[in-house]
Amino acid sequence: MKAYVFPGQGAQFVGMGKDLYDNYPEAKTLFEKANEILGFSITDKMFFGTDADLKETHITQPAIFLHSVIACKVLTTNKSYASKFPSTCGMTEENIAPAMVAGHSLGEFSALVAAGVLSFEDSLRLVSKRANAMQKACVLNPSGMAVVIGFDDDKAKEICKVIEEVVVPANYNCPGQLAISGTFKGLELAGEAFKEAGAKRVLMLNVGGAFHSPLMLPAQEELAQVIEKTKFQTPACPIYQNYTAQPEINPEMIKNNLIKQLTAPVLWTKTIQNMVKNGASHFVEFGPGEVLQGLIRKIEQGVIVEGHSKI
Repeated sequence: MKAYVFPGQGAQFVGMGKDLYDNYPEAKTLFEKANEILGFSITDKMFFGTDADLKETHITQPAIFLHSVIACKVLTTNKSYASKFPSTCGMTEENIAPAMVAGHSLGEFSALVAAGVLSFEDSLRLVSKRANAMQKACVLNPSGMAVVIGFDDDKAKEICKVIEEVVVPANYNCPGQLAISGTFKGLELAGEAFKEAGAKRVLMLNVGGAFHSPLMLPAQEELAQVIEKTKFQTPACPIYQNYTAQPEINPEMIKNNLIKQLTAPVLWTKTIQNMVKNGASHFVEFGPGEVLQGLIRKIEQGVIVEGHSKI
């Protein structure tokens, strides 16, 4: 069974999506529609901006969403694009729809479009609202994230609990790799504690704030109001959500889990394990970079994993 997966913040790079824009009319149409919806030229930032531009949360999130969703849409409508990936993709006109989808953090919005829960336009508006709300939360509470390599998840959780600053597990990415979020002082204290307890490495991440932590509560409250007013359709296939790592098809539950996602950890390891348990044998990542492909290979050996990041 085929599963589509979509990356979150941190996978961006300057120039992402330009080949899609230049070579596929349907992609150009969607990019230009995005410029209108957002009220500024996101394509200029994506194609010709700087790394600093793309680090800004209100730019990063819609940029990654657009690259992911448009690549997926072009694949499902354009044979010449699909034919670029003949080795393992195994897609035909009859076998192109995913049996299940999931997205890492921001990528959950891309997954909702792929599953037919949200339209491209509505999802982009939510992503923009999410990004701006998170950007404001970052300014209100200067903070960040770090990745902890080579350490037990349960022990990491216990260390975070005793730090006298805001610092929490944020992303359970794969066995031996955990992202933490918190104040800069909290990250510093936790990093020292992890190293003393035997962690191989603790590295700061290139993101703008403490995502998936209590410091995102103002953003969660703001986003919840917009999500509640947005029409969610029943998905064409189950979506495995970050908050529960379980498959969901009920639109109201999908809404609730999407809101809770902003302040709760991303249960990515359990998500992939559950997808494989329920029949996923072939994962296709849509979006910039190859982060999810690497994580999935570490979580579940023996599955087919590929990506479409180079277009």
